[in-house]
Amino acid sequence: MSSPTGPASGLPVRMPRPRQPGRHRRPEPLAAPEGAPALVLAVPGTPGPATRSLAEEVVSIARSELPGLDARIGYLDGDDSEFPTLQAVLTHAAEERTARYEQARAAGMDVREPEGPVAVVVPLLAGPDNALLRRIRQAVMDSRIAADLTDVLGPHPLLAEALHVRLSEAGLARADRARLFTVATAADGIVLAAVGGEEAVQAAGITGMLLAARLAVPVMAAALDQDGSIASIADQLRSSGSQQLALAPYLIGPEIDPAVIEEAAKEAGCSAAEPLGPYPAIGKLALAKYTTALGIAPQQAQGAPVR
Repeated sequence: MSSPTGPASGLPVRMPRPRQPGRHRRPEPLAAPEGAPALVLAVPGTPGPATRSLAEEVVSIARSELPGLDARIGYLDGDDSEFPTLQAVLTHAAEERTARYEQARAAGMDVREPEGPVAVVVPLLAGPDNALLRRIRQAVMDSRIAADLTDVLGPHPLLAEALHVRLSEAGLARADRARLFTVATAADGIVLAAVGGEEAVQAAGITGMLLAARLAVPVMAAALDQDGSIASIADQLRSSGSQQLALAPYLIGPEIDPAVIEEAAKEAGCSAAEPLGPYPAIGKLALAKYTTALGIAPQQAQGAPVR
């Protein structure tokens, strides 16, 4: 046992560390402002248990990064029972905010009437897909709820990191170039498969350049939803000297039927990695879109070497 003046019986006492001065001190932990809008994750694709698990993990990551965050999930093709639609989630968030205000007034509290957006809607998309984004925007408009809609998550260095991890998990890339161990199945050319047409391919290409720098192999983007695009890019890589290709889906997962990825890999004559899924970077990027929309500044997410 210790006393206020020092340890008893000669036992050491762990004292609190002094706050580190200067520009290298640790930033104060950020918390969601009181009454902040909800973060509503707009999830495309046919909902199901796997999609729900993925979306729940993404919002769990976002909550862990920003304590007090009100994070919700709205499905673009939901059924308003097991899988609530984006429109229903926005309506419910608005009703809850109004109810909290009215309860506070009824309790005699001096509170201001809520103002500003009820929610910030973040599309669960790695890259632009105009067809899906139009539907998300229409759902927000149809809800008649004041909500901000952010851009998609990419391109971003953290997505290049996530692609690297998925390729290494599939045995298609070295996990860490610095350790110099070999992977017999490591690809010497990567087809980066995106959905959303030419704009999506161009955006994927930016992340592809970052991935190429990590792997030191050529990376070229192609469209999963354009006939012949995957095979054409695979041919270009082979004609430039790549012999062992790999397909890396530049997708989070729900956007497309997994069978399409399998078919594309067969078309390119190569193996495929898994989609990005609930990789931690996805939750961090979703949160970054939210905090940027609100003008609050969390710690900047940085890519890290894959170990």
